[in-house]
Amino acid sequence: MRACLHHRCLSWLSPQSISCFEAKALVRGKWTRHSLSTQTCQHQAHCLRICLFSTHVHKTMDMSCGKCTYSTSHHPNPKARGLPKRLPIPGVDHVILVASGKGGVGKSTTTVNLALALSESGEGHKVGILDGDIYGPSIPTLMNLHGEPELNKQNLMLPLVNYGIKCMSMGFLVDPQSAIVWRGLMVMSAIQRLIRQVAWGPLDFLVVDMPPGTGDVQLSISQNIPVSGSVVVTTPQDLSLLDARRALTMFKQVDVPCLGLVENMSIFVCPCCGHQENIFGQDGGTNLAHEVGATVLGRVPLHRSIRELSDTGQPVVISQPDTPHAQVYKEMAEKVIAKLGQSKAQSS
Repeated sequence: MRACLHHRCLSWLSPQSISCFEAKALVRGKWTRHSLSTQTCQHQAHCLRICLFSTHVHKTMDMSCGKCTYSTSHHPNPKARGLPKRLPIPGVDHVILVASGKGGVGKSTTTVNLALALSESGEGHKVGILDGDIYGPSIPTLMNLHGEPELNKQNLMLPLVNYGIKCMSMGFLVDPQSAIVWRGLMVMSAIQRLIRQVAWGPLDFLVVDMPPGTGDVQLSISQNIPVSGSVVVTTPQDLSLLDARRALTMFKQVDVPCLGLVENMSIFVCPCCGHQENIFGQDGGTNLAHEVGATVLGRVPLHRSIRELSDTGQPVVISQPDTPHAQVYKEMAEKVIAKLGQSKAQSS
């Protein structure tokens, strides 16, 4: 949106409280100021709201006392507005995005255990993990990896490896105790470097641990590299389901197939007596999957060993491979492989 606005009051939220509105519009590189009188009506506020939140506005609005007009240009196909061509990562066959609408739902834990389950699937798959969460990288801890990556002869960073999984994270490049206080452009540059300046291949699967939400990183990755599919992690809680739905909507808008949903912390099983309790609700992820036509890849229980082993960098798929909760991740990997096989067969 080329219209750049500065406001003194949120007049579109409460038309009755409007006393004065000043806006600055960037018109052909020059700043001009327009003022609305105290007689601004609800229609004006509605027009202003359209200008601010219309997704494809690329002309500025013209405002004057007593009326409000705006000019917009809607493209029939917003995906064809000069977006960069999706360039594959050399040596990588499939890119899988593991995402969530909000933080704290176990997305990174799911990423690590899914990647390990893919590599242990019996077909000798080569798997890597890209930590896309620049502000809060978790992969170094979950994979028990520390230190800085080395460079090869092509000046590409070599991923750190543990459990046979290649990993790259911003956590390898900065002090673990320091905060990464960056603006969006710096984050985008870092993401591009982690994608393009790392010797990833050969890999059958690159699993990307996405940051929570539906922001710049999600769009940048989805629009710059071919993505085989996404896995959305949620808990059965209503608040988590709302944000998971937003994540599903975003992937649909950027043409990223949804491989399925993971309902994490689906049920608590008492380690002493085996009593089961639906702490965060019951069947929320399953119901959401049915509503949007997605597959439930797995329902991971809330289990103490998953948390304890994750904190020590010993994922449950490796440390306790025969437990029921480890089997959930293995079944999840089998479903993902089957889904990708179906997609490949349909495209060919």
